[in-house]
Amino acid sequence: MSGLDIIHHGIPGRFLTEVDGHVANLDYEMADGIMHITHTHVPEAIGGRGIAGKLVEAAFHHARVEGWKVRPLCSYAEAWVKRHVEYADLLG
Repeated sequence: MSGLDIIHHGIPGRFLTEVDGHVANLDYEMADGIMHITHTHVPEAIGGRGIAGKLVEAAFHHARVEGWKVRPLCSYAEAWVKRHVEYADLLG
């Protein structure tokens, strides 16, 4: 899964990837320099491959590069960051 091609669209605030013809995405909204992760979606047909985790990692990495804080509002992103303490400094 390391070769996953994740595309960022600043407007409307989305990271997405296509696997086996299915699109998975992470949506976010920006407010006062904080990326609010609102939704992570991976179709069932491609689930269980770590795709959601790669999308969340891409979002956190992008936030770090941009100097943003992150507020994970979706349950998956919230659980992911608890397992990846190297990104805890971005929580805001």
